[in-house]
Amino acid sequence: MLMHEKIADFREKAVKMLNNSGIVLTEIEKNRIEICDYNLGMPNEIGTQILTYVNTSRCCAKELILFPHQICPEHIHPAIGAYPGKEETFRCRWGEVYLYVPGTPVQKPLAKVPENSKKYFTVWHEIFLHPGEQYTLREQTLHWFQAGTGGAVISEFSTQSFDNEDIFTDPSIKRIGSF
Repeated sequence: MLMHEKIADFREKAVKMLNNSGIVLTEIEKNRIEICDYNLGMPNEIGTQILTYVNTSRCCAKELILFPHQICPEHIHPAIGAYPGKEETFRCRWGEVYLYVPGTPVQKPLAKVPENSKKYFTVWHEIFLHPGEQYTLREQTLHWFQAGTGGAVISEFSTQSFDNEDIFTDPSIKRIGSF
């Protein structure tokens, strides 16, 4: 579990990255940035800073902030009843993003994952996003992503989000480890 000082530090770093990318936030939004360590206790390696602007029954909009080489771990957005799962578009606003999805694996991936977590990263088809580029994932697409050396700011536009229902390849991940 993250300590209060660490959470404040992560939020401050996330706000600076958003400012650098030209995204202006209100004070309320700055304080709503979610620090997600996925309950792994290694937030510098596997973690995501998330600001949700809106999440209704029809749409969702978020900013995802990744520090240098930080990873959002492999997961899928499952169907829930009649809901087919989340379809989402990632648009790189600042930095570089290495997105991995099912398909032909890249021979020399740009991403580097912690040695003790490698078995939980199974899809290696690489999509390299630069600022202004985007990629849309269909519902129920297994995926994960990592920031490049300078970190990254990613705008996410999607159908309704049910974050606590996400299924992670690593069974020890708990989405409730967010602050």
